[in-house]
Amino acid sequence: MNATPPADPPAKRPGGRSARVQAAVHQALTDLAGERGADQLTIPAVAERAGVNPTTIYRRWGTLQALLAEVALHGTDVHPPSSGDLRTDLEAYATRTLADLTRPGGIAFFRAEVSPDIDERRSGLRECLQRATAGLDTALEASRARGETPPPLERLLDRIVAPLYFRVVFSVPNTDEAYARALVADLFGDPSRPQR
Repeated sequence: MNATPPADPPAKRPGGRSARVQAAVHQALTDLAGERGADQLTIPAVAERAGVNPTTIYRRWGTLQALLAEVALHGTDVHPPSSGDLRTDLEAYATRTLADLTRPGGIAFFRAEVSPDIDERRSGLRECLQRATAGLDTALEASRARGETPPPLERLLDRIVAPLYFRVVFSVPNTDEAYARALVADLFGDPSRPQR
């Protein structure tokens, strides 16, 4: 009696149509946010730009807010290696954070990511905070490895991250790279920091 071994389950394709659709929709959303502004986005416009049917987007994401949140989640997770100087690393972090928030659609992506309408469990808030702290953790770990005693993470969140998010969300004038660098200078007690 010959028993044939059970067939292996079909392997999942890494990529395929689903990945192409997701990439096309993400790119279309990002491009349109830059061209029109996030407040002018619609699912039909994103679908047209991506070359898919709007029902594809509605089925996969449900709402524009959910799609914005997903694009925000897949946004900028790049943490460059340490420069060897904590102040330089924190200035780079602050200017990258500001650039991410002020890019076309940036604040809309952030708002969608942390919206309670998207996720009642608030995992968007946790993931956003986790990404923010991951970039800071990289700089802090490198500083500790050099034998330095860097400021605690909470202090960096309070003195660098929170002011940047606040000023961008509320469109406070003069929230630019000089301001981001000044936050770091202030953290280090630099008296030559320009006052705003």
